[in-house]
This record gives sequence, C-alpha cells and structure tokens, in this order.
Amino acid sequence: MTAMNSRRIKTWAWVHKWSSLVCTVFMLLLCITGLPLIFHHEIGHLLGTEVEAPKMPAETPRASLDRVIEAAHALHPERVVQFVSQPEDDDGLWFVTLTPTPAPTDDFKSVAVDARTGQVLAQPKFDEGFMWVMFKLHVDLFAGLPGKLFLGFMGLLLLVAIVSGVVLYAPFMRKLDFGTVRRERRPRLKWLDLHNLLGIVTLVWAFTVGATGMINTWADLLIKYWQHDQLSSLLAPYRGQPETPKAERASLQRTLEVALAQAPGMKVSFIAFPGTAFSSPHHNTVFLRGPEPLTSRLLRPVLVDARTNEATASPKLPWYLTALLVSQPLHFGDYGGMPMQIIWALLDIATIIVLGSGLYLWLRRGKAAAAAQAEDAASPAAPGAAGRPAVTTARARP
Repeated sequence: MTAMNSRRIKTWAWVHKWSSLVCTVFMLLLCITGLPLIFHHEIGHLLGTEVEAPKMPAETPRASLDRVIEAAHALHPERVVQFVSQPEDDDGLWFVTLTPTPAPTDDFKSVAVDARTGQVLAQPKFDEGFMWVMFKLHVDLFAGLPGKLFLGFMGLLLLVAIVSGVVLYAPFMRKLDFGTVRRERRPRLKWLDLHNLLGIVTLVWAFTVGATGMINTWADLLIKYWQHDQLSSLLAPYRGQPETPKAERASLQRTLEVALAQAPGMKVSFIAFPGTAFSSPHHNTVFLRGPEPLTSRLLRPVLVDARTNEATASPKLPWYLTALLVSQPLHFGDYGGMPMQIIWALLDIATIIVLGSGLYLWLRRGKAAAAAQAEDAASPAAPGAAGRPAVTTARARP
C-alpha cells in the first residue's frame, strides 16, 4: 500500500468514525421510534384509535361538505376550521381540523364526520398516547422546527458515515470472503465483521431512508419557500385586499365541485382554508391527488376564490415539493402494503444492530487494544527472528 493510499484510508476512517459517533445515538432513537410508525395503521386498529366509516352501499349519496363543516364546528364554536381532509383508504370519512387561529399551531382539535350522513363519528386525539410520543420523538424531538433541522443534520451525518463506510469496506474485505464472520476470534472482531456485513447489506435501504428522512425535515421551509416563490405571484391581483371574512365566503361544497372540474379523475386529499399555511388569505386551496398508488402521493393544488368560487389558478408543484411528497411515504414504506412494511421493519432492525454494534466497537476499543497486545506477546516467535514475536496478519483494525 502506498503512502498516499494509506493517508487516504486514514482520512476516510477518521470521517467515518466521527460522523458515525456523532449521529449514532440519534439514529438509534429514530430507528427505534420509526419501527412502530411503520405499522401505525395496524397499531391504531389494535389500540382502538383508528376511526372507520360505517359500511354503506357504494351509491349512498354524499352529504354536503358545508353540512360536514357545520357539524364539526358546532362542537368547537370558538375555533376556526383550518383543514378538511379525506383519508386515501376511506372516502366515507372527513376529518375536520379546528384551531384557535388559522396560523400553524400544535393546538388543534380533530373531528371525524361521516361523509354520507354528515354525522359526527368521533373526536380522535392525535396529540396524545404512545403513537403520538413515538411520532414526536421521530419527527422533531418535541422541539418544533429546530428539532427537525437538528435531526436533518444528523441524517446528513448518517449519509456521510454510509459513504465513508463503503469506501473503507473494499480494502477491509480484500483478504476475506464476502459475508465472513470470524466467530472463533475475539468477540470484538466478531462484532466488527457482523457490523460490516449488515452495514453493506442494508446500504441502499439505509441511504434511502436517511435521505428521505433528511428531506422530510425541510418540509416547513420548503412550503414557506413555495409560498414566497410561486404563490405570491399568483396572488398579485389580491394585493392590498384584506382576508376574506367568514361571513362572505361561498359554499365549500361548490368550492370542491369547482376544483374537481379542473382535474377530472382526481380525488380530494385535503382543503386548506383562507389564511392557513397551505392557502392564501383569499382562497380555499383544494389539494387533489391521483387515483393510482403512485400518483396518489403527488398533489395538485387548485386555488378557488373563497368569495366567488372561481378557480383562479392550478399551479404545478415545483420539483422540490414533488420530491418531498414522494419521500414521505417512501420513508415509512407506505407504497407496497404489508409486504413492504415487513421488509422495512426487518431492515430497520438490521440497522439498529449496525448502529448498536458500532457503538459497542467504539466503547470496547481500549480493551480490544490490550487484548491484541496480549495476543501478540503470547504468539510463537517467527523462524529466524531470535525470539521476536511474529506479526498477526489476520487482525483487522476498525
């Protein structure tokens, strides 16, 4: 090995060691909290927290969306409606989100209303319980935007650790067959081989989940940039006008019909009311989704004037929001149903072992060095070496 190659490997080893050490504890937390989130629907059913619409014939007429809003708002008349959404897998439900003001907040009430009868079915609490704690720890560490950005930085360090680990893997395995785990050697050496093996096996998955997770932490900033970059230009005709008062807003049912007419074949995902983060002070913004598994993740916004119910714009989402929308379900394995969820869970567990073994190898480094010296001292002298101990060439240093 040339001196230049030796220096290069030492540099990559330093990068891998410190990028891994800094992010390992947080990545362990994210893998552990992410495991139940992969099965959040299934766990919700077991805990009884999932709301389902009663079974009715497919041709059952739909209640007016205005009636749905009135039923939900009657339970919390002091609040304003921020969003109305419909689950992708249950079009018999509407979820109405009510908050103290239209501004973004964690203080919200959710009301589930039957889309056929307009009757309130439940008031699910999404801000308490085991799954909520797992979600908050996974998303922002209960620290809001600073927590999201911090975890995004940890995700970046994970990507650096993965790339540097791949660079180091080739020279490390040059004298070993792929998949070798030297069980007969010291425990630390066995764990080192297992760490490297699982690391290379989960490489693509870990990089994908790490990258999509990092993108997801930028969601708030990307939406704000979209509002500044594109939405502001679409609202130029409304500049200087006050927010449309609630008393002057037209029928929301008609708003939905106007939006669906702009994109035949698409379905409603959610509606953002005037003044909220996803809309303007003058519009109800209807976000439509495609009917297929992949296109259902790609949203198309339709801005409908809240006073006149005229569709004023239907801009195509920029590439960075499209990347965000695609990365969110990919991060949790939501594309392929239960088989993909199981694969995601198994890879998540393997990654937990990789991270845990890396931490173990770091903590045991001092004892391992002492054991290596003792092994050298106990090894027989090489022929013609006049009592000088032979070098153990099979030893692998991390």
